[in-house]
Amino acid sequence: MRLWKRHPLPLFLLAVAFTAPVAHADPLAPGRALFKQSAVPACALCHALKDAGAEGAIGPSLDELKPDAARVAKALRNGIGQMPAYRDKLTEQQIETLSRYVARASGAQR
Repeated sequence: MRLWKRHPLPLFLLAVAFTAPVAHADPLAPGRALFKQSAVPACALCHALKDAGAEGAIGPSLDELKPDAARVAKALRNGIGQMPAYRDKLTEQQIETLSRYVARASGAQR
């Protein structure tokens, strides 16, 4: 106990270590997971998107199309062409997460 009174710095460093936020978390990871596997059928089956390592050739290349988040969300909710609607398969939060991911990963939003 006397050691801490003479040298409070180690106690301070210990407190900082346990309260410091986790740095460098990948903000695109949740959207990427939805794109690659969680959405059924997975977006990666049909669409090409470099960030996800997807090379689908049925739907348009999202890297070329560069859709904004609103356009992606509308397509997810309602379907478009051969793409099915996901409104009954994904939650609204998942649709928003996936929409933001596609927009950012494709280069539409930085």
